[in-house]
Amino acid sequence: MAYMSQEGYDKLVAELQRLEAVERPKASAAIAEARDKGDLSENSEYDAAKEAQAHLEDKINKLKLTIASAKIVDVSRLSSEAVQILSKVELTNLGNNAKMVYTIVSEQEANLREGKISIQTPIAQGLLNKKVGDVVEIKVPRGTMQLRIDKISLE
Repeated sequence: MAYMSQEGYDKLVAELQRLEAVERPKASAAIAEARDKGDLSENSEYDAAKEAQAHLEDKINKLKLTIASAKIVDVSRLSSEAVQILSKVELTNLGNNAKMVYTIVSEQEANLREGKISIQTPIAQGLLNKKVGDVVEIKVPRGTMQLRIDKISLE
């Protein structure tokens, strides 16, 4: 089961529709074009097109499973008292005084460029259920970080 925002769910549904409506026909056309080039036993273009189609179908099936098991989180029922999924957390790294802002999201919605980190990451796991003012120590590949929670809000 994957907990996610309505926005994240809508993006997954749109991606699935795009793959089925646009990419699947492209893959079929590529196979047909390669098949028309003759002997299939030595046709690397045909093999590559078939492999690309298999990857596409795998991606479509995984998306369908994720969508089927998705649980949309009702943001109005969440609290900003403690860190939880869909919390926007403002932090200070006490090692270098750097300010950071992360939103805790599902694995499927994670996008570091947008400041969205997966609930599965060590940082998110270390922040869960903590409150404003708490200092948490989080083990990361480069050692241990000390982060102070400055603010918790909901988007």
